[in-house]
Amino acid sequence: MSNSNPKNYTRRHFIEQTALTSLALVSLVNCTSKKKEGKKPENGTIIDLQPDPKGYLDLPEGFSYKIISRRGEKMSDGLLVPGRPDGMGAFLDGLGRTVIIRNHENSPNPLENSPFGLSNELLVNMEANKLYDFGNGTNPGLGGTTTLVYDEVTETLVDQYMSLAGTYRNCAGGVTPWGSWITCEEDVTKANEDSIEKDHGYAFEVPMNTDGMVDPVPIKAMGRFNHEAVAVDPISGCVYLTEDRPDGLIYRYLPNEKDKLSAGGQLQVMAIRERKSLDTRNWETPTIARHEPLEVFWIAIDNVEAPEDDLRYRGFEMGAARFARGEGIWMGKDELFFACTNGGPKNFGQVFRYQLSSKEGLEGEKEKPGILELYAESDDKTVLHMCDNLTIAPWGDLLLCEDNGELNHIKGIDKKGRIYTLACNRSSTSELTGLVFSPSGKTLFVNVQENGDTVAITGPWEKMS
Repeated sequence: MSNSNPKNYTRRHFIEQTALTSLALVSLVNCTSKKKEGKKPENGTIIDLQPDPKGYLDLPEGFSYKIISRRGEKMSDGLLVPGRPDGMGAFLDGLGRTVIIRNHENSPNPLENSPFGLSNELLVNMEANKLYDFGNGTNPGLGGTTTLVYDEVTETLVDQYMSLAGTYRNCAGGVTPWGSWITCEEDVTKANEDSIEKDHGYAFEVPMNTDGMVDPVPIKAMGRFNHEAVAVDPISGCVYLTEDRPDGLIYRYLPNEKDKLSAGGQLQVMAIRERKSLDTRNWETPTIARHEPLEVFWIAIDNVEAPEDDLRYRGFEMGAARFARGEGIWMGKDELFFACTNGGPKNFGQVFRYQLSSKEGLEGEKEKPGILELYAESDDKTVLHMCDNLTIAPWGDLLLCEDNGELNHIKGIDKKGRIYTLACNRSSTSELTGLVFSPSGKTLFVNVQENGDTVAITGPWEKMS
């Protein structure tokens, strides 16, 4: 178990970090012009990728990687590192170390990804109430989160252990200003009389300073749907949520208590003024243009536990906008960015930017609404091919993981809208997931999902600005 001191991740720290990572990411332009693989254009460092002699991960010159965690390794709590690592959040603990909370996108099978062993033999050592879905002892949820403690000075993993167990397909999530990770189930399986004890499709909260498994309490007021990722506005406390469906919506959760999401709140869906039920996907007929400012309003939706998994249908009928597989989302300063993995005329992906209202508080939105824009749309898969998880780098560029089942990269989009390649997975066709910087900005963590690896990347990040 970790015996780290309680976190030092205050609201002020959160705001400072989002301000640092935003750096006013301005005017992202057309993403369709071809760029040479591995190049960042003129105003930044030229970054040709160097072939990795091990055939694992190509990186720019001067950068290196280290696999810090592998599927199946024994953790300090006696369980095994689960497979399929996905979204991650990073925090600073009281000893100056980086605490990472890592999702695992696992269903009850295959058992090769189980934290409880290849036949779930370690389940006998578990308290049933510590798993959200114990599966009557035969079919437990194999998703959840693990917590890692990493020392950047020595570049070593100090500890890792299970911190949430028994959930299904924890895909992405997001950090909160009060030092926790919201982890989301991308699954809407319902309970039955056999081996599934609970309904799935919820978000859960995991504090960064827990030293073991948290009680698995779903935040039901945040809705039951195919959750993907969340971003929290540190000022209003609003939680913005994406839905990984080809006809998904963008949601917003207004908590009754700013720092206590489980105390209930109101779920809303994003709509565009004067354009009822707008289809933003641009699949057959383009309906929105890049950089077209779209005024947003929010519609309250009820029956959010949605036993029929119909939130997206009801919301669209009420006037909400429709999006193509909303996935990664990240909060900057007074703005957020989210990826729609198969949006655009060739299904190669879109990136949206939402500028929050400049008026104080939510009431100000009536006078000055938030603005949505299509920030990027790819029609060339050699430039950008199905973006998924994303983050904002300390130097202000937007970084995105690709998930296309072919050749997957970490792509960068600079402040002038030019695209470059920061890393290339040569080891497999697996997507890269969960990219997040340490609070210091010195280490970029990323997962190679199907390999079951978590990787720490270091190098001269300061030269990227």
